[in-house]
Amino acid sequence: MRTRILLCLLVYGAHVHAKENIEFVAEHLPEVAMDNRYATLPVWTATRPMPDEGWTFSAQGAFGRASAGKLEIQGPLVSFAATRALSSRWTITALGFADTQSLSGGDERALQTSFAPATPIERPVAARFEGLDGSMRNYGVGFAVSTAADNGWLGSHRWIGGVLFHRVELRDYRWNFTILAGDAAGTRGTIDFDHDYRHVTPFAGLQLLRERGDWIFSPHVLVAAPLPRGAWAGHIATDQFDLRGDTEDAGLGKHFGDPSVTLGLDVTYRPAHLSVDIGTVLSQSLIEPIAHKGIDSNWLLSVRWQH
Repeated sequence: MRTRILLCLLVYGAHVHAKENIEFVAEHLPEVAMDNRYATLPVWTATRPMPDEGWTFSAQGAFGRASAGKLEIQGPLVSFAATRALSSRWTITALGFADTQSLSGGDERALQTSFAPATPIERPVAARFEGLDGSMRNYGVGFAVSTAADNGWLGSHRWIGGVLFHRVELRDYRWNFTILAGDAAGTRGTIDFDHDYRHVTPFAGLQLLRERGDWIFSPHVLVAAPLPRGAWAGHIATDQFDLRGDTEDAGLGKHFGDPSVTLGLDVTYRPAHLSVDIGTVLSQSLIEPIAHKGIDSNWLLSVRWQH
């Protein structure tokens, strides 16, 4: 009986600590970067714009870093916005962003190719992956409409809704691999996930505004849903074969670009027109490893200037 319990514990422990396959984490790393973009959209304002103020402008900069084992994606996220009050309650915002992330690292994981299920090698199979030096570019434009109120149990608050039009480009997202086990042990090749994905992303959120002297505290939540979800595409090549495909053609559907819920807490020093989102530092580090299995850590720091 004790032996059986011990074996069950060992199997469970191995399952808990098992690494996700290379294709799985290769998809999740850029999806985390997309969520970091939604978390740092320049749509929040520290004060309510008034019609006689004309256009107000903001610039927001952030830096994110996510990792899965020895693989990582990191880089700056830059965005700009122009906002104008239509009345004492309603405002419109136009925005644009451009994010450049680097992809790097090597690891030992299972080789899997759901985008090309007919590969003539056993899968999943243990393999060593090396030589990643790629990039992800995510850029786009959008607009938002918001309405503000001071009454009710929420106090001073803003509801916001809008849409983004953006493009994700994965370039040189490629590893050299060596199969470590099975009949194909020693086989060498390359696997890459270079592709472009275009999304129209509606979003909606709520911001609370609380003032304390020169300081403004504004917690906020935003929900975004990139549409349509993309078919995850890949390419694998060895001396014996060269195959391309995507998960839709393989009958596994489209699943790149996940719905996102992000939480933040902007702390604004009014005389400097400067805001730091201390909420996303904590929330994105906690949410992303849960929302995207296989991600070990995600750090995001965002600063906004508005005038």
